[in-house]
Amino acid sequence: MVQQQQSTVADIFRRAQALRQDHSDWSYKQVQDALVKEFSGGAFPPLYNLTIPEQDARAPEEDWTAGLPIVRRGIQYEDWNEVAAGIIICLEQTENYERARGPEGSRDDWHDRNVGIDEAVAKGVGKWMPEELLALAERKGKK
Repeated sequence: MVQQQQSTVADIFRRAQALRQDHSDWSYKQVQDALVKEFSGGAFPPLYNLTIPEQDARAPEEDWTAGLPIVRRGIQYEDWNEVAAGIIICLEQTENYERARGPEGSRDDWHDRNVGIDEAVAKGVGKWMPEELLALAERKGKK
């Protein structure tokens, strides 16, 4: 008997992204149906790790986490339709945000994660990083 590895919420989200990329003509409903078909019968994701870490760099937390309560409910009731529906909400919110505003950190000072820390980082790097490493990093950064 082959034991299927337990997927995390982030794994399922990445799969939804891959399906959207591979089948750009599919609706969100078609992606949801494909997720349900693919993951049904498998172990449900753990509740202790209910997050999609890489999404923090793509959209504000309130957007990419919009579907996580539905995912949680789906896991608690062991309902793959609910899990997939929540994942699709997260995916749709993120894609809509990027379509409307561009990638995170490229719009304005409010969304730029480096505002307010650039000077402190430069000071810290200048103080603690040896000059030869600093020169190496600058050369690599210019390439």
